[in-house]
Amino acid sequence: SCGTSQLCNCSSMGLDFVPLGLTAKITVLDLAHNRIKHIRSQDLRQAVNLRALLLQSNKISSIDEDSFQSLAKLELLDLSNNSLAHVSPVWFGHLFSLQHLHLQGNSYRDLGDSSPFSSLRNLSSLHLGNPQFSVIRQGNFEGIELLHKLWIDGSNLSQYEQGSLKSIKKINHMIINIRRINVFSEIVRDLLHSVSWLEVRRIAFSNTAEMQLLRIMSSSFARKISFRQTLLTDATVPELVSILEDMPKLVELELVDCRLLGTGQWKMQIQAKQSQTLRVFTIEKLSIEEFYLFTDLQSVESLLSLFTRVTVQNTKVFLVPCRISQCLLSLEYLDLSANLLGDQSLEHSACRGGWPSLQTLNLSQNSLSDLEMTSKSLSHLGNLIVLDISQNNFGEIPDVCEWPKTLKFLNLSSTQIPKLTTCIPPTLEVLDVSANNLKEFGLQLPFLKELYLTKNQLKALPGATPIPNLVALSVRRNKLNSFSKEEFESFKRMELLDASDNNFICSCEFLSFIHHEAGIAQVLVGWPDEYVCDSPLAVRGAQVGAVHLSLMECHRSLVVSLICVLVFLVILLLVAVGYKYHVVWYVRMTWAWLQAKRKPKRAPPKDVCYDAFVSYSENDSDWVENTMVRELEQACPPFQLCLHKRDFVPGKWIVDNIIDSIEKSRKTLFVLSEHFVQSEWCKYELDFSHFRLFDENNDAAILVLLEPIQSKAIPKRFCKLRKIMNTKTYLEWPLEEEQQEMFWFNLKIALRS
Repeated sequence: SCGTSQLCNCSSMGLDFVPLGLTAKITVLDLAHNRIKHIRSQDLRQAVNLRALLLQSNKISSIDEDSFQSLAKLELLDLSNNSLAHVSPVWFGHLFSLQHLHLQGNSYRDLGDSSPFSSLRNLSSLHLGNPQFSVIRQGNFEGIELLHKLWIDGSNLSQYEQGSLKSIKKINHMIINIRRINVFSEIVRDLLHSVSWLEVRRIAFSNTAEMQLLRIMSSSFARKISFRQTLLTDATVPELVSILEDMPKLVELELVDCRLLGTGQWKMQIQAKQSQTLRVFTIEKLSIEEFYLFTDLQSVESLLSLFTRVTVQNTKVFLVPCRISQCLLSLEYLDLSANLLGDQSLEHSACRGGWPSLQTLNLSQNSLSDLEMTSKSLSHLGNLIVLDISQNNFGEIPDVCEWPKTLKFLNLSSTQIPKLTTCIPPTLEVLDVSANNLKEFGLQLPFLKELYLTKNQLKALPGATPIPNLVALSVRRNKLNSFSKEEFESFKRMELLDASDNNFICSCEFLSFIHHEAGIAQVLVGWPDEYVCDSPLAVRGAQVGAVHLSLMECHRSLVVSLICVLVFLVILLLVAVGYKYHVVWYVRMTWAWLQAKRKPKRAPPKDVCYDAFVSYSENDSDWVENTMVRELEQACPPFQLCLHKRDFVPGKWIVDNIIDSIEKSRKTLFVLSEHFVQSEWCKYELDFSHFRLFDENNDAAILVLLEPIQSKAIPKRFCKLRKIMNTKTYLEWPLEEEQQEMFWFNLKIALRS
């Protein structure tokens, strides 16, 4: 199924075994999400050039010892989420090039008595562990000296032999999912000098006594510590901060998706030694159940002066105390996005003397609504260069605002601004006002180099005179129709113009103009397909001068009109042909036939309750109801006739009534006349009888000619009915009274036959 491709994707195909026919051409084999239970020796023998083998999410419980013997070039092996009860070093004995190995999510409880990885000298990342994984023994990692990433899922790890990880000289990123603090402290003891970034997941720091076991962390040389899905309390935070403060090389601390039980009223004062190395502090999605009672954090003020980057995202921050802001003396980057800051709280947070060194501020996705007040609150920040206040709800903005004089980058996208005013600072070099439903742009911004106007309602390019230094312009997803020569020539410094996803009317002249006269290095325009033009302008890798536009691209309106006319003519022709050759009739016949075929050809005797179903035209009802019915139903013995006026079930579809009545009658009596042939419902009755009765080659149909009628008067499509009238006897109603008695006698004989 892979053909000649080097990539063989057989994932999610319900395979029970490795497919046959794998060749040396394949470099990537994806067998994930199947039902494979066993890897056999011969399965991969021919795939000698395989670089990546993906076997995750199968049901693999056994692997032959030499299954991977021929895969000397394999770099990635993923056996995660299977049913392996043990890990054998023999499997990996010939994988000399292996760099990435994934073994997590299986059912093994340990790694054996020795190292399964001793032959993997080029291993870069290793992911192992599962909910049953409980023991790490000394020697399990022998042979590994350097790892870029080591990920251990040890949520139920209960035994760790000291020195097990000490054989690894350097680990750039260590991720451990663990719950027992005592086991974690033993692991940390072996990683004091080897780990650069230690990431701990799902651990709970709830007991101050247990925190003493982590004192060993203060000797760690890790440069970054991350806690994910970690539980903290007011009692354990001071202990943890004290430990981190003593780490001699710690630069970055990260808390992601953690939970804090408390309000910041720590029971013991932090004896801050003020770490001389910690510079970056990140909090993302910290859950504080009683965040509205949280204190002003006076106890940590002394820790903040050396921070240069602080991120507090999605943590329900509604205020930064002024004293905290004033303590962040070295802060250059502050991200407070996705919080609850309002106009008043921002004014207090960015108080005089606060954030004196700040250069980049992100306040996107907050509750700001007054742009004038926002700008004024930040105006004293003398070093602010980048400001992101996107995804707030400013609405109408004033004509005059007060901004920091150093501001060069401003993001006002998705802020519900209907019209731009001179409130926008003239010092800007980059401005993003995307997704604001702007209809025009005419601001005087002499230093502006990049302008982003995506997802607005512009119908023309902004003028170049007010923005003479513009280098890059994005007007994607607007309502532009075309460019003029003057608009292009006015942008003297333009290097990139992205105008894709607009309403351009493609023309050969327009494309030629862009190619020959527009002096823009890169242009992205959207016609039926998107043309990407690089200098010298190229369309999807081809030279624009060599592009030959089709008739559809150059004359779209004309082509669409012609197509519509042709479609209309074809429909008209089909209607005419259908009328001439009775297509509608044949469709109705097919439907009636399909319904009839689903029922037995003959109704069971117990269901036959009529001697005859009478099919006649409404114009002949006087003779049928007053003459024929009286004669037959008053005979001795009487005949039981089915008439549509009297015996059809009310509310039932008329076609179903016809079909059921014919099936419940031994005979079908057709009273033929000129009116009958012209009756629409009589045609339905003939339709069904044509299939149901005549095809059975029986005498269930009785024809009575109420008046002389030529067989050619019957529609040609009832060929069998015409044939019966030409070859078989039918009863003709005589006008002479002396012959009528013989007519009734013959009709009764026919009904009883």
